[in-house]
Amino acid sequence: MTSFVCQVYDSVVTKHESPSISPTRHLGPYSPYVICSDYGAGMSLPPHRVDYLPMADRPTISWPNDAKVALWIAPNVEHYEYLPPRDALRNPWPRSPHPEVQGYSHRDYGNRVGFWRMLDVLDEHNVRCTASTNLAIFEHYPDIGKAMADRNWEIMSHGIYNTRYLSSLTEQEEREFYVDCVDTLRRHTGQKLKGMLGPAVSNTIRTPDLMAEAGLIYHADWLHDDQPIPIKVEGGPLVSVPYSIELNDVPVFLQHHDTKDFVEMVKAQFDTLHEEGKTSGRVMALALHPYLMGMPHRIEGLEEILDYLLGRDDVWQATASQIAEHFIDHHYEEFVDHAEVISGVRDAS
Repeated sequence: MTSFVCQVYDSVVTKHESPSISPTRHLGPYSPYVICSDYGAGMSLPPHRVDYLPMADRPTISWPNDAKVALWIAPNVEHYEYLPPRDALRNPWPRSPHPEVQGYSHRDYGNRVGFWRMLDVLDEHNVRCTASTNLAIFEHYPDIGKAMADRNWEIMSHGIYNTRYLSSLTEQEEREFYVDCVDTLRRHTGQKLKGMLGPAVSNTIRTPDLMAEAGLIYHADWLHDDQPIPIKVEGGPLVSVPYSIELNDVPVFLQHHDTKDFVEMVKAQFDTLHEEGKTSGRVMALALHPYLMGMPHRIEGLEEILDYLLGRDDVWQATASQIAEHFIDHHYEEFVDHAEVISGVRDAS
């Protein structure tokens, strides 16, 4: 007899039901997703927000001007609170009782010094960044906000503070959070908010639906691919734009790798994606933090990285929303249709 398990992913409830239940449905006012696993059936993998599309069998992506790689550069411009409000689910400063002066001041270096050092290098290379921004930056550090706005950087929401998380919010609180993000960005820059990397990469089960409801078109939290992928939402479209915790200075440098290690990682990543991009376009994200990459002993590494990445004609240095919009306009429907076709395949024969 086939094993059949359904789990409601908005609580800790797990229940066993008959195989007649719909594979995905909504229950109750918070619309938790019921995930049902009929072992042997051709169903998408949990969490059912994205279809499994093997790279070996998917439509071809073409970027503007026949670029092989769409490159977006994402400085994380963050504001950590010295004394954040208590969160019962997650402690922003777990090393010691608050105030955690060491952790706070390490990150504060980025806004005082590191951002400006990085900015000189980015300006030299004429980079239009997608700044992953805690939007409170515009009020706590107006000089930084002005510098980003003056350069027409795209601002991607990274929440309001990096010490307040979506995981603790109710549905209505999270809905109000997006309204706050949209209004804050428009008030300070005139920009329309188009995407988000969750604050400290936090989410709820409702996050994609509420993002799309608020008019956002891309989510950077999904690290599952080298190309944009449609995300299933109640109203969309919403796509993942590949971000990285591999080419990301936080895990690299906090694990005490040298700057030269990071530079070589970036070059190797680019070389592979560029070669693969000859058959179908790839996306490469470079995630940076001013309190790390903006250190005096690392800044020459950023210069070497940008010289290498931007020294080719067949690289599209884009913003995250440009990548998302191009994919939505030219490839989204083809990816959705192809996912439906291969969803009925039951084996590899």
